[in-house]
Amino acid sequence: MLFGILRENDQRVAITPELANKFISEGHQVCFEKGAGESAYFDDSTYTTIGAEEKSREEVLKSSNVLITISPLEENEVSQLQSGAFLFSSFQPFQDASICERYAKNNISAFSFDMIPRTTIAQSMDILSSMASISGYKAVLKATDYLPRYMPMLSTAAGTVPPSKVLIMGAGVAGLQAIATAKRLGAQVEAFDTRAAAKEEVQSLGAKFVEVEGATDDTNAGGYAVEQTEEYKKRQAELIAQKVEKADVVITTAQLRGRPAPTLITEDAVKTMKPGSVIVDLASSTGGNCAVTEDDKVVKKHGVTIIGNSNLAAEISEQASVLYSKNIQNYLKLMLTPEGLNFDFSDVIILQSCIVYKGEVVYGNEDKQKSLVPAPKAEEATEQAEA
Repeated sequence: MLFGILRENDQRVAITPELANKFISEGHQVCFEKGAGESAYFDDSTYTTIGAEEKSREEVLKSSNVLITISPLEENEVSQLQSGAFLFSSFQPFQDASICERYAKNNISAFSFDMIPRTTIAQSMDILSSMASISGYKAVLKATDYLPRYMPMLSTAAGTVPPSKVLIMGAGVAGLQAIATAKRLGAQVEAFDTRAAAKEEVQSLGAKFVEVEGATDDTNAGGYAVEQTEEYKKRQAELIAQKVEKADVVITTAQLRGRPAPTLITEDAVKTMKPGSVIVDLASSTGGNCAVTEDDKVVKKHGVTIIGNSNLAAEISEQASVLYSKNIQNYLKLMLTPEGLNFDFSDVIILQSCIVYKGEVVYGNEDKQKSLVPAPKAEEATEQAEA
């Protein structure tokens, strides 16, 4: 099979030279668009040295059997693909299911990395977690760029400098990495999360857990927050407002799958913060956790700097590319053979991540999903009947 690597509007590259080399060593071919890995510090020679072929973007699109990307292709580029091509990317169909229809043409199959079940067995393939961890780390460093104060406590000849107070809202993968990073920098850290299970993890990192009693907890939410009752939201807002007022840095990470991010910090709460304080909103792409966040922008409101950025992982482009590529490698182990791609839809990871198969929409189509799952073999059927 011929694997294609595109230069994207992102500092990362989906397939690093290491993974490309693995494809080639297994008997496949690799082509790449000039400069595909440049922003991640993989120059073209690192690909050509291992046997990958440089082509124009148009040639990569037309000739590749498999395209693996960070972001989905534009609709006008989908029409350039050969019939039967396989696309792997983060399509986010839960945000816009119509994207499936745009790819359901020309016998194309599409698999979405963000639909991989967030289970223990799939951890090594979980691109969302890999990128969230980097984002949480970078969020703290980004905050220090704008914060006019020290993070750690310092004793100097001129006097003692108190540590900054950091509030992390959402103790998922990104939040936990933000806690660990802020603690390493010497800040006083508090963290809030509606999930009771997060308390122990927060405390294990040396942070104080901010708890509002009566939260709705859903262990099947795949790491996302869940909608809360109005009564809980009211008590939550009151406590958060108190904590936000005292914080030097607030990092928000709470997102609802397929829905706008919950507003955790009102504009009135921003007004109470100390001048010079910083908010880093990692949920900005879905509306933001702060009422005055603007996506992909750094704004200053009421003396507070608000950074809206859901793609901070891309700023650590080399390491993010390496982890992204490693996740892909682990995922493809389920289906890639020397002869090509072989999909066993009895594997829930493959089934749930498939959104379009051979030109037919699978996402949200229960009948189509069932039709893809092979019938049990005679021996298995007998065992099931006996059980």
